[in-house]
Amino acid sequence: MPEQMTNSTPQRSSAPDTSPEKVPRDLIVEVERVRKNYVMSEGNVVHALQGVDLGIPRGAFYALMGPSGSGKSTLLNVLGSLDRPTSGRIVLDGNDLTSAPASSLPDLRRHLIGFVFQGFNLIPTLSAVDNVTLPLKYEGIRGKKARDMAVKLLHLMGLENRLDHRPNELSGGEQQRVAIARALIMDPPLILADEPTGEVDTHTSEAIMNLLAELNAKGQTILVVTHDPFTASYADMVITMRDGRIVDEGAS
Repeated sequence: MPEQMTNSTPQRSSAPDTSPEKVPRDLIVEVERVRKNYVMSEGNVVHALQGVDLGIPRGAFYALMGPSGSGKSTLLNVLGSLDRPTSGRIVLDGNDLTSAPASSLPDLRRHLIGFVFQGFNLIPTLSAVDNVTLPLKYEGIRGKKARDMAVKLLHLMGLENRLDHRPNELSGGEQQRVAIARALIMDPPLILADEPTGEVDTHTSEAIMNLLAELNAKGQTILVVTHDPFTASYADMVITMRDGRIVDEGAS
């Protein structure tokens, strides 16, 4: 779990070994010739991804940009094993997601990936603490231990006075920080963030991106999908997509 957030920029450390079949490597994400096709109801085929190759080094901060329909969210979904590619290979932290049985994917997701969504995806009937503890229940961690872990993260997010508030009692920025805490609770080596600043104001956007930058400085690998050049400016590398292909890679 991350240490107390500061304004310092410590050296990046190796991400935790959360996979029993871990293979040491410099790239935490390897995408090879990945294609994703969708067959529409009228029989038309949409080629959402057309032979994507991508490698993300461990501890990097990457941004994925491009117009609507360029394949950004599709790529994020297949990287996160929320969807299967039609062909190609995806290796995450030494685990080949494309050859893994479907029954193993929930465990891999829970241990290897923290998801941060634009719409927060919080359970409206649960408090901030209970939303953050949800992933722990699948590990059999409940009660005081789970609450203590969640409270520690929410304190790091500056939400020590909002622990028992439900999502409708929180601002957009507070909800996003709860979502980030939930993404971090399993201490995953990779954070996938889909438009994390898309539903908050400029001031809150800056606070959220500063938080992600601090997490990255402490060793977390981060991939952010965004339309916003300000959000992308925090990344080490900006990947631009168009028509299902990567068309440019460059430092931000």
